[in-house]
Amino acid sequence: MKAKLLKLVRYNVLGVLCVLTPASIMAAEGNQGQLSSSDYKFVSEAVQGGMAEVQLGQIARDRAADPAVKQFADKMVKEHTDADQQLTQLASQKGATLPTDIPSAEKRETDRLLKLYGADFDRAYMKRMVRDHEKDVKEFQREAKKASDTDVQSWANKTLPTLQEHLKMAQDVDKNIKGETTPSIK
Repeated sequence: MKAKLLKLVRYNVLGVLCVLTPASIMAAEGNQGQLSSSDYKFVSEAVQGGMAEVQLGQIARDRAADPAVKQFADKMVKEHTDADQQLTQLASQKGATLPTDIPSAEKRETDRLLKLYGADFDRAYMKRMVRDHEKDVKEFQREAKKASDTDVQSWANKTLPTLQEHLKMAQDVDKNIKGETTPSIK
């Protein structure tokens, strides 16, 4: 009897999992309004990534030891807040509602960084910033070329140079805190 019940529960769970398609999951998270599924996915992930950058930047202001890391964090807080506000306004004009929280994977990463201080935090934070901005630049390059919505495409094109600048800064600060840079000659 117990085995039959366990088998029945397993099939019911699998049935529920089969019903949870990406479209139904996204519908539960927000309304895509006039945006195509792919544009809505990009916009949602961009705003969540921006929220994560702001949150991590705020943490870095308190925990970082290196002044360059703190300066980088300040820039992330300001510029990602501005970009998120623009994107939220754009989504609203398109009748879309965006997620208002960062994904659970980002929360786990934030929790991991919250356990670190000083130079350990600096290294982990900057490694994360390089990785995140490499990924972001690729996604924004793709969306700048292939977005269905011209306003989303325009926003991606406009925001891309800022992300490329962030990536370069993150790489430079990361190398500097690892001691991999050579002194600049003036």
